Amino acid sequence: MGFREVLEFVKVEHTLFSLPFVLIGFVIADKQFESESMDLVWIIIAGIGARGLAMALNRIVDRDIDAENPRTAARHLPSGTMSMQGAWMLTATFLGILLFAAWRLNDVALKMAWLPVLAFVIYPFTKRISWICHFWIGFCLALAPAGAWVAIAADTHGWAAITGMLDGRTDFLWYPEIFFISLGVALWITAFDINYASMDQDTDRRQGIHSFPARYGLESTRKLSVALTIGWLVCFLLTGMHDFTDQRSLRYTLWVPSVVLMALINIIVMTKGAVAAAASEEAMGRFQRTLFRASMLTGWVLLVSLTFVEYYDDGMID
Repeated sequence: MGFREVLEFVKVEHTLFSLPFVLIGFVIADKQFESESMDLVWIIIAGIGARGLAMALNRIVDRDIDAENPRTAARHLPSGTMSMQGAWMLTATFLGILLFAAWRLNDVALKMAWLPVLAFVIYPFTKRISWICHFWIGFCLALAPAGAWVAIAADTHGWAAITGMLDGRTDFLWYPEIFFISLGVALWITAFDINYASMDQDTDRRQGIHSFPARYGLESTRKLSVALTIGWLVCFLLTGMHDFTDQRSLRYTLWVPSVVLMALINIIVMTKGAVAAAASEEAMGRFQRTLFRASMLTGWVLLVSLTFVEYYDDGMID
């Protein structure tokens, strides 16, 4: 099992997709509490471990489903190019990376590592029960900015960063900024995932997989996509209008326009693009590539605009 096979198995491009969520949480926490020199490195390593663990578990649990789907039958486990022993070894390796990085951050980060691990274990089974599986994967990705924030905040406040119990008073430090960021990420990933599932609509019906497109069809999928996108637009705007950008003029000229622009791009892709995708398998393939690129672009644009507002504009005011 070579390095290339490992990267293909865990779909490294999806790590690049999820990395902005982690970094957004770090940026917000760094401005609130300040970070230590190696914190960002360990947070990124933890994010890589978590992403690899989630993908490996999903591949292992879904191997029989993948074998019966023409689109996924060539994946490593169904095709036999990777053994189950090799897959479990990778799973253990990624779990070890996550736990080691969390340990290097602080005690709270390590003791809370059970939450993403449990979420990752549960996710592959949710699609066998309900179309709520799309919201569950949204929850899994929402843990990325929340986890990065806790990793920094707990250095200063310990468990009070989560519980809000500060010197005899209750003050939830994660509300509203990181709360709305995480909720926005959950809605955003849910919108992406229900569209991603549209290419397996017929196969999911045959296999009894409870995806939203398989249950309600492509038209309802488009409508829900728009509603979810408007939802994450509102969440990110609520974040941008509160404390972390107070007194920074670029919140109006950069963060807010960036959020609105990326929401519009996603809505266009999920409506017009999805309609065109129904014409053929090739059109569906083009739609999925465009959807992935638009979603990845969204994460990096929001990260860059947030970072610029937090650091550069803050420096100009100072």
